[in-house]
Amino acid sequence: MSTWPVIIVTGANAGVGFGVCRRLLFQLCLSNPPDSQPKSWANHSNDGLGSKTARKELYQELDAHIARLRAHPAYDGHADVFRRNLKIEVERLDLAELPSVFAFAAQVSNRYPHISHLICNAGVASFKHIDWPACLKQVATNFLSAITGPEFYVQSVGEVSVDGLGWIWQSNLFGHYVLFRALEPLLKNSAYSADSRIIWSSSLEASPKFYDNEDWQLIKTEHSYESVKYQVDLIGTILDRRALADTSAKRVRHFVSHPGVCSTKISNNLVAHGGILDNLKILLFYFGRMLGSRHHSIFPDNAAIATTHLILVSLSFITFAAFPKKKTATNGSANGNGAASHPDPQTPVRFGAETDRWGHAEVGLTPVKKWKENEVQGELLLERCDALYREFSDKRRASGIDS
Repeated sequence: MSTWPVIIVTGANAGVGFGVCRRLLFQLCLSNPPDSQPKSWANHSNDGLGSKTARKELYQELDAHIARLRAHPAYDGHADVFRRNLKIEVERLDLAELPSVFAFAAQVSNRYPHISHLICNAGVASFKHIDWPACLKQVATNFLSAITGPEFYVQSVGEVSVDGLGWIWQSNLFGHYVLFRALEPLLKNSAYSADSRIIWSSSLEASPKFYDNEDWQLIKTEHSYESVKYQVDLIGTILDRRALADTSAKRVRHFVSHPGVCSTKISNNLVAHGGILDNLKILLFYFGRMLGSRHHSIFPDNAAIATTHLILVSLSFITFAAFPKKKTATNGSANGNGAASHPDPQTPVRFGAETDRWGHAEVGLTPVKKWKENEVQGELLLERCDALYREFSDKRRASGIDS
């Protein structure tokens, strides 16, 4: 009897995280999920597993989807078997509080013998408001860049978590790193024979442009969001290269994905969700898509495709297809509207959600920016994360919380 996968998705109560869960459930209703197929890749809240409301909604939408499948003459019954074996659990997880992260890991470890997939999706941005003069200037000089990689968001500076760490840094990167390390024994458990997978959520806005290695907890920077997502690119890439060098029979693979440009509540401090400006923003996203941008996924279900693909596809296809050789005119540039060469095999890539003009979701590749220049800094950052993890873990054991 095969061992069922156990998949953890952080930040699954709304937005892209909820979209990942819904898309994944719908895919798993099929005996041959489309998202599991090898692709012709082009170059170019804090509640773990969601809230109770999201859990109920996922079950309801899944049941409705299965009912539609049953009505199809070629229905094979696979979805009903899947539904009988499906179990969606809800656990509290606040990445900005390390005791919550350790407690979550302990609960999971007591409940499950293994973890097959860890989706590090949850994240926050400390947006304050829009710099309108800068916004109008970028729109006027490079419209597609303005709606794909905006440079006019004013962000808070100096925010620190209750653990005394950079709040944005801990909420997006370090909290997930601690979760990975705390769950590592379950991820390496051979009860689930295939290599486990960790998928780190990055962003099209990830950039080394503002990253200062001395401010690695991103407390002083005015561009903490772009910087922490670039750190995700570096950490996820380095961890996977280490995994590939591991000769163990069971490995933990790491991949970096991004949702493209999706409308979620992460920008609530910039424009009111559902308001006039929010609706105008979505209209501009559609316009950018019609101009040729492939990065505007717009809706969570489309934004989830890169992550669900990485969950389902055979690892052999990922290894084979990650470094295509021919040149393609698609989305290699930041605005998604230019001809770009595929990265060479030494350049790591991120798997991103894309769509064509009509909204058909696809998976694309973008290189990790300035990898060669910043690989050493990434290694140093990983050493710092590891030392900090051991420090907090030792304190927890010394206090008698973990025996």
